[in-house]
Amino acid sequence: MSITATFIIQMIVFLILVGFTMKFIWPPITAALDARAKKIAEGLSAADKAKAELSIAKKRIEDQLSAARSDAGRRLADAERLAQSMVEEAKTRATEEGAKIIAAAKVEAAQEATKAREVLREQVASLAVKGAEKILQREVNASVHTELLMRLKAEL
Repeated sequence: MSITATFIIQMIVFLILVGFTMKFIWPPITAALDARAKKIAEGLSAADKAKAELSIAKKRIEDQLSAARSDAGRRLADAERLAQSMVEEAKTRATEEGAKIIAAAKVEAAQEATKAREVLREQVASLAVKGAEKILQREVNASVHTELLMRLKAEL
């Protein structure tokens, strides 16, 4: 065989091989490459979407944290105001209670002073009777002179 015929046969075999490869082998490889490229593109798209969602979630978390901080600050301020009002109320009640105790003590002191005056009047009347008895050198009957003693008691 001549070299030209061998070359032509090899060319025909090569063309058949290229045709067979283009028809049966190349489409599945292309389809696999396209599917792989599509998966990669979807993965990148999902990653971008996840980044966007993450930034939105971070912003939402920051908003919630700032709201929680402001709420905590407001509640702390309310608690401080409540504590201050409770302290003021306790002071007011203590002052009122002190005033009541002082007033009661004054009333009690006045009553005790009145009782002491009464006791002193009785003692002075008794001493006056004893003094008069000694002056007269005779015994004075207390039941007879009750009216005199009462007047003397009233005058003292």
